[in-house]
Parts: sequence; structure tokens; C-alpha cells
Amino acid sequence: MKIFVGFDDTDVLGAPIGTGRLVRMYGEKLPPEARLWGVLRHQLLVDDRIPYTSHNSPACAVVEAEAALLPRIIELAAQHIAEFASPGSDPGLCVACEDADLSRVIEFALSCTRSVRTQEEAKAVTAEAGIHLSGHGGTNDGIIGATAAVGLTACGWSGRFLEYGGGLRNLPDPISVAALQARGIYPVPLDHNATVLSPDTLITTKGWPRPRFWAGQAILPVQYRYGHWVAVGKKRCPFAHMRKAATLVWTKAYRAIGGPKAGGQKHGGGTGMGDRKHGHGAGQKR
Repeated sequence: MKIFVGFDDTDVLGAPIGTGRLVRMYGEKLPPEARLWGVLRHQLLVDDRIPYTSHNSPACAVVEAEAALLPRIIELAAQHIAEFASPGSDPGLCVACEDADLSRVIEFALSCTRSVRTQEEAKAVTAEAGIHLSGHGGTNDGIIGATAAVGLTACGWSGRFLEYGGGLRNLPDPISVAALQARGIYPVPLDHNATVLSPDTLITTKGWPRPRFWAGQAILPVQYRYGHWVAVGKKRCPFAHMRKAATLVWTKAYRAIGGPKAGGQKHGGGTGMGDRKHGHGAGQKR
């Protein structure tokens, strides 16, 4: 069965290990009888009344294991928090089996995406469901987000995978639709025509695909851009190398018709790029 292990508030601003990374690392602590199915990042309400670190995004490890391992999974999670949570953080941990009645936990979790909730509410819904909830330092405010992480995962329609199927970052780029589907990841075009992709269609992932957790499955939204199907979700701008190449072609063409050389722009004394980068022009960034 699947066991949901929710973590939140394990870091502080500028910490080397954020909550998402901490939860991915937790997979390495699991006993041999358990398997990390995936790690999901969830987005909660961003509001000045909430003392979140940077994005108010808890994470949930989904572990495949027998129910008899539940106490050990909880123990390992608590030890993992004690080892890697940042000093000054307010960690929370929530753990539940998928066969528990999580209806009230799901209701609470959905409300966390649009309103401010309290520790007392988190304690009440987890007690009603009979699932584990514990605070591990500071104000223990992390129990709110940890409970939300479990509920949003249980609902099956929320979250972005940080890890899935043994290694999202290790997948080839580009990768075919057939290869993704063989790993349980289903590309879904977001174009107007709802295109059906052939098995040999290549998807550019930009090095780290970010599937969504939709309908209880790993769904990879893709868009057709610049002649390629591209996975949605990478912060870094796609096709930066193509724009760089286009800029180089334009520069060579500009020089060919008598434009100034790059050296004059970089080091000249006028209003060129050199002044903005190294001098005192109005465009200088401080």
C-alpha cells in the first residue's frame, strides 16, 4: 500500500537544504522492504499572515510498503528531520496510510490553499482520522503544512513531482513518449487541438521533467514550441541556447554590413554596452 509522509517548515531562509530536497533525501533512509514511489511538492496559500520561509510549499513522500512498517517509517522520518532540519525552523510531520479515512484531512488540505488555518485545526482533523501528527521544534507550525501535504496527495489532484519512479533527473533529454509511458509518466499536450502524441514523439525536458499529480497519475504537460514538444515547468528559460545562437548569427550579419565590432562596444568610451556593464551609464544595475 501507499503511505503518505508529509513534511513542512524544515528550513529557514538561505538554508542549504530546503524542504523539497530534505524529503527527496528521506527516500535514501527507507528500509529495504519499502520503496519511494514519489515526492510531491504542494503549493499552499501565500499570505503575509503566514510565517512561511519562501513559497509556503510543503512536500510529501509517497512510500510503498506494508502497513506493518508504518511505525518504522514514522521513526525514520522523525530521525531524518532531527538530522537535517535547519536550526530555527518549525518542522512538522504527518503520516497516513492510503486506506485511512482521510476525507476531513483532504477538506482541511484544500482549505489551506485558499485560507489561513491553525495548528488546532490540523490536530483535530488528524486525530479524527487516527493518523500520525507531530511537531519537531520551534513553534511546531509545520504540522499545518505537513497535514496539508498528506491531504493534497491523498486527493490525487494536486502537486508537482520532485521525484518519481527512481529518478526524474536521470532521464535522457529529449525522451520519447513511449519511454516516458514505460516509466508511468504520461505526456499531455496543452495545445488547442488536444493533439495525440505518437509513441516515437520526442519530448524536450530541459534536464528535469516536472510531472503533475493529476487523477492519481504522473502527468507531464507539454507544449509545442519552436518546432519541438517541450515539457512545461522548468524555471530556466527553454531554448536559451537557440536564442544565443540566433544572437550570434545576427551579430555576424550586423558586422558584415559595417556595424561596429564587439570590442568597440565593450571597451569604448561612448554610450555602448561597455559603459552600461563597466562604467556609469544609466542602465547600470546595482
